[in-house]
Amino acid sequence: MTNLQTIDDFGALREKAGLSIAETADLIGKSDRTVRRYEVKGKSATVPPFLAIEALRKAAVDRCALAVSNGKAFRFVDLFAGIGGLRIPFEEIGGQCVFTAEWDRFSRETYTANFPDDEDHEFAGDIRPYANCPNRIPQHDVLLAGFPCQPFSIAGVSKKNSLGRPHGFLCDTQGTLFYDLAKIIKHHRPPAFLLENVKNLQRHDGGKTFATIKYALEEELDYEIHTRVVSSEPWVPQKRERIFIVGFRKNSGFDFDDLELPLTDPPVLGDIMDDDVPSKYTLTPKLWNYLKGYKEKHRKAGNGFGYSLFGPDNVTRTLSARYYKDGSEILVRQKGKRPRRLTPRECARLMGFDAPGASNFVIPVSDTQAYRQFGNAVVVPVVRAVADIMKTHIHEAVALRDDIQLQKELPLRRASG
Repeated sequence: MTNLQTIDDFGALREKAGLSIAETADLIGKSDRTVRRYEVKGKSATVPPFLAIEALRKAAVDRCALAVSNGKAFRFVDLFAGIGGLRIPFEEIGGQCVFTAEWDRFSRETYTANFPDDEDHEFAGDIRPYANCPNRIPQHDVLLAGFPCQPFSIAGVSKKNSLGRPHGFLCDTQGTLFYDLAKIIKHHRPPAFLLENVKNLQRHDGGKTFATIKYALEEELDYEIHTRVVSSEPWVPQKRERIFIVGFRKNSGFDFDDLELPLTDPPVLGDIMDDDVPSKYTLTPKLWNYLKGYKEKHRKAGNGFGYSLFGPDNVTRTLSARYYKDGSEILVRQKGKRPRRLTPRECARLMGFDAPGASNFVIPVSDTQAYRQFGNAVVVPVVRAVADIMKTHIHEAVALRDDIQLQKELPLRRASG
């Protein structure tokens, strides 16, 4: 009988059982050093005995059964996690987050404050070392990633063009992070993934960037890809368009046409506004005069640049990460007063982290950092709608993978019996 597959899978099986090397050693009656040998590949590898594999497999089955009984039917990783906008809906449909990566320390602070029960899984900063050694990331069923969008955004491209700097896949910093994602997907082969980015990703560099991404996912990684640009207006009082890329191993039956819009009337700004707002959010006379002068200058030049005013019956423009600077893209009218910025709490509602009138999402950072974080985030109810139509297909994909794995193991069991 051959044991090569057993050697390759021992580490993944240990992770699925949720056991450390020391705990695995206690379970199978071996030393830590021996367990490590079972997970090494190549000439120095040690073949694990069948009984050790069976003990570990039983532990993995028991852990999965416990996860299902607790409503945790699949495992997912949250990459380029921001403040957790992708995570929330996937926990709601039965997922368990087993690994998080986010490089910004202030976003990490907000994420940790809102997911305080994460002691059992690693919270990484820079994802690149993990992409270079992807076995450091736990086994997972779904990969979530709102990979950095600045190299592909209209604003980011315009700025870098003006500076003569590269962008997209030519960018040495953020632009290559998609390839780090591809390395992780190639190593772990998760049954499903969800990627999110700005709408302009499709048009960047005449469509070449998006074509490269699709080619990598479909042809090189062999996934079935579904894409859709979704606007947030049916869920929150903000026009924010983002592209979602859903990937499954072949023939999932997933269809973005199944995405259902809310049946209620679209929300308006007044639904998420507070009645009593501190005066510090009202623009100073100096800033207000500057914004009026800036808009008038561009009006005379035939440009549309400048501030935008909104009332309680309106839907706003897209909230951006630069909102902390002057708030000009979304200014709230005030009767008899200068306009004001949205408060961070109102931004949390505008992005769907809080329901209208609610204040449950923890904001532990300064207003400046909060504006940056919400401006970079996903709209949670939009992701929730996507997660809802992915749910059945995720469960089917995970079950199919486990069934295929079992069929591969049957000859090994028979030979050992």
